[in-house]
Amino acid sequence: MTDIGMASTADTAVSERLASLRALLTEVAPVVVAFSGGVDSSLLAWVAHDELGPQQAHSVTAVSPSLAETERDDARRLAGSWGLRHSEVETLEMERAAYRSNDALRCSHCKDALMDALEPLATAEGATVTLGVNLDDLGDHRPGVAASESRGARFPLVEAGFTKETVRAAAQSLGLEVWDKPAAPCLASRLPYGTPVSAPVLRTVGRAEAALAGLGFEELRVRHYDDLARIEVPPDRLGDVVAARAAVVAAVRAAGYSYVTLDLEGLRSGNLNAALGEAAGAATATSHAAGDAG
Repeated sequence: MTDIGMASTADTAVSERLASLRALLTEVAPVVVAFSGGVDSSLLAWVAHDELGPQQAHSVTAVSPSLAETERDDARRLAGSWGLRHSEVETLEMERAAYRSNDALRCSHCKDALMDALEPLATAEGATVTLGVNLDDLGDHRPGVAASESRGARFPLVEAGFTKETVRAAAQSLGLEVWDKPAAPCLASRLPYGTPVSAPVLRTVGRAEAALAGLGFEELRVRHYDDLARIEVPPDRLGDVVAARAAVVAAVRAAGYSYVTLDLEGLRSGNLNAALGEAAGAATATSHAAGDAG
């Protein structure tokens, strides 16, 4: 197939996904959209507003210490630029001991807190809570997806067949400036499981990432290991970090870390979830060893 033919096929697929999304939103309207300012929730919020209008589409940003200030600012700016009906609500996951303990179900506790905040708004408006989850999100360790679904949330992007790639393609086709925005999961995802979550730690991570973004490293993670920061950037940017070593070290130390390291494997979204598989494997091995010994 020629490049033109491939592009035409891709454009048709995106158009079909968008048509399905619009039809689905019309079916479940009115909607409350959990709007973080990332590309997934932005596409959902924009299409909902465009298809349903502000009376039936309410975009709501959940505010907590795990939301980077830069992301909150982006959500506000986009909402104003697009004319969305936009609100902010405070979520109280930090009040939950189970969330603060940062076990494997942290995301579940977080989504429960999100639904606690969104459900009253949805009930008052007779609306359906919708989240910007895509098909690729279903393949990783995502207990939050199950938790929100069990509370009645809908995932229109999943139901309309959107992957991460088609979300970005659709956003680009609509002229949305966020189409190529790097993913920015909640700041708590920078902490290894078992490391307690606290507001001061999340602020430290947020300051470090904002400082590095100011140096031109917008696609990155700062993984938190007490007083040590482990920086992840795409492999093709590793050399740039080394070249800017003095500025990078100064920025991360100013955020509150004593030691600054660079992960030579590069950025891997969700890579801390690998520890869950290792723990499960170790538990299985231990169980088998105990069985052999018995």
